[in-house]
Amino acid sequence: MRILLNIDVPALDPAIAFYSAALGLRLQRVLDDDVAELVGAACTIYLLRHPAGSPAVHGLAIARDYARHWTPVHMDFVVDDVFEAARRALDAGAKQETGWVEWRGSRCITFSDPFGHGFCLIEFADETYASDA
Repeated sequence: MRILLNIDVPALDPAIAFYSAALGLRLQRVLDDDVAELVGAACTIYLLRHPAGSPAVHGLAIARDYARHWTPVHMDFVVDDVFEAARRALDAGAKQETGWVEWRGSRCITFSDPFGHGFCLIEFADETYASDA
């Protein structure tokens, strides 16, 4: 099974610039002027151009809004050095929302991108979270 991550954004150029500068992703290709394929992560990331106010779900009266929002599903990017990655994300235009937190063998900092999406940068001491034991 493969996982693809789709991120709705109001315009491709600033989103490509942000995710390239903040996370070191690379633009692989642009499809039909409204989809950008980014590579360099463990999954392919697609930026989908949808203007603010456009329907968020077909058939429902829910409009896209790129102000900061909360969702129970968010992106976590595993990095080698959370403080260096945080500096890079901030320089690219991310907004830091928390200080760093240590939890189960990890260091985590929470951010939002310029398009309202929350994400975390996580540095692990080992390969993944440690158990409680």
